[in-house]
Amino acid sequence: MKLSLGFSPCPNDTFIFDALIHHKIDTEGLEFEVFFDDVETLNQKALRAELDITKLSFHAFAHVADKYALLDAGSALGFGVGPLLICKNEQLINSDELRSENSALSVAIPGELTTANFLLGIAFPNLRNKQVKVFSEIQDALLDGNIDLGLIIHENRFTYTDKGLHKIVDLGSYWEELTGCAIPLGGIVINRKLDHEIQLKVNRLIRKSVEFAFENPKSGIAFISSHAQEMDEAVMYKHIELYVNKYSVDLGTEGRKAIDILFKMAREKGIIPALNHDLYVTS
Repeated sequence: MKLSLGFSPCPNDTFIFDALIHHKIDTEGLEFEVFFDDVETLNQKALRAELDITKLSFHAFAHVADKYALLDAGSALGFGVGPLLICKNEQLINSDELRSENSALSVAIPGELTTANFLLGIAFPNLRNKQVKVFSEIQDALLDGNIDLGLIIHENRFTYTDKGLHKIVDLGSYWEELTGCAIPLGGIVINRKLDHEIQLKVNRLIRKSVEFAFENPKSGIAFISSHAQEMDEAVMYKHIELYVNKYSVDLGTEGRKAIDILFKMAREKGIIPALNHDLYVTS
């Protein structure tokens, strides 16, 4: 049986899925047609239910929970891994304009349905002049003077200072202080139309793929490097260490709690619709 699978070319995702798609583990009769896309493209594909299995932002998941269920394996949650709001002009760091009700500051975001944008809306609800850009283009937009602020994710959090850009706030730290929980960034979901046994098998295989990667961290280096952007090996593995952890093997009670709090807060603020389905694939 062949299933379509979408994930990003970022090191955390390629690290997780390398063993699965390259048959370094027994895939129990399943084959996977892989689609590499940035997170917002994956979010939009999920809205159209184009893929059988896909990585997506937790914010986006709330809008497609009628079509997809969340797997316990493969998620990206953690401490110290949140999006950063940055700028080129240092004078903006403590500017009153950041919190002014009528702020005219423009901000580049990596997608409307990203968790990053959701957190920005909680911390700076007045920043409404948003422009959606591919996450890898946000730093250049700041450097070119085309935008005032940038909301960066993924490996860009490791490179922005080298380019002379400045941090205004770490929205991951903001979330952690607010809730005491790890920040839920992205998860792996599976189409509810697939048989329940297939859903459980996919979850099992992704977990085994993550476990294989942890046991053999250099096994996928060629594959990971071929998709990484502007990263030497040290930065690549630093990225992996931040985003791939115990929650990637299994969400567990703590991971599910963090996701439930995120959705509760989003519903209270009217950011997401009411959720009328069990969110998780259960055995």
